[in-house]
Amino acid sequence: MARKKLNVFSLSFLDAMTCGFGAVILFFMIVNANVDLRSEVLLNDRASEVNRMELRVTTGKKNLLQTKQDLSELIEEWAILRGVKDEIVSEVNLTQEEFGKLSSENSAQEELIKDLNIELSTLEEESKRLSAESITPEVAGNRIRSFNGDGNRQYLTGLRMGGERIVILVDASTSMLDRTIVNILRRRNMSRDQQLIAPKWQQVVQTLDWLTTQITPGTQFQIFAFNDKGWSLIEDTESEWLTVTDGSKLEEAVSVLSSTVPEGPTSLHAAFSMLRPLEPKPDNIYLLVDGLPTMGEILPNRAGVTGKERQNHFNRAARTLPFNVPVNVILYAMEGDPQAAPAYWWMALNTGGSMMAPSEDWP
Repeated sequence: MARKKLNVFSLSFLDAMTCGFGAVILFFMIVNANVDLRSEVLLNDRASEVNRMELRVTTGKKNLLQTKQDLSELIEEWAILRGVKDEIVSEVNLTQEEFGKLSSENSAQEELIKDLNIELSTLEEESKRLSAESITPEVAGNRIRSFNGDGNRQYLTGLRMGGERIVILVDASTSMLDRTIVNILRRRNMSRDQQLIAPKWQQVVQTLDWLTTQITPGTQFQIFAFNDKGWSLIEDTESEWLTVTDGSKLEEAVSVLSSTVPEGPTSLHAAFSMLRPLEPKPDNIYLLVDGLPTMGEILPNRAGVTGKERQNHFNRAARTLPFNVPVNVILYAMEGDPQAAPAYWWMALNTGGSMMAPSEDWP
């Protein structure tokens, strides 16, 4: 029997080699899978770290910009404060200079105050003397009429209640209905009876009543009312002097005025033109008025008048006054006419008269 030939690459050997090679491949595959997993984990960690660093960089940039902006604002505020400081220093220096000037003038002012106090004491003594002499029993006995106010009040007016020929001019225009423009317009549309009892007009009537009580017997007088024209309150006596005897003419004038309704514009030309026919000329004039005139010699051809026009009407009328005759003004000031007070004060001052603006409850 022939001997069988030995084959080293038998099926069993090939199986073993194949299994070994497969095991090696499996090992490498397992190892490679672990490496990939670790690489991915490590890559994710690095990516997270990069994101964190980018976030920190972005935040740092924002903080840097904010810091720069805050720094710019602080620099601007510092510049402003520096300017304010310079202004304060300048003001302090100026104040110190002014204080030095005031200190140097203080002694002079103290001397002036002493002189004024002495002058005030002298004026007070003179006022007491004049008050004592103003209503003596002899003068009171010479009065024809009396005026009863609220209680036993003494009315210190500063008006010179003297003269041999006295003229009283009473503004009887629409504005004498009230002290405000709105109420003037409202009262203008009321009934006659309501207009006659308007508080301002009643005050004017009472003022005339009080003035007539100061006129002594034997005095020549005339009482005119005016708006756009003038007329005597004693009928048919426009161009003549009346003499105080029993007081009836004075009472008649007060009565006529109390029944007169204020209406129309105001013309000082009309008022002062009533003085021209009187001979001899008056030596004392009393003007009861509430503002600058609203017209001149003739009626205007348009509605409304400006403040400048009213001042011009006043100036032209003032030039027609008789020379060297005192004009004593009683001004019932109304709103919207701020130039009236200085204008009438100027008139009183330049003619040697006086001016007063009575309170609403006078006399």
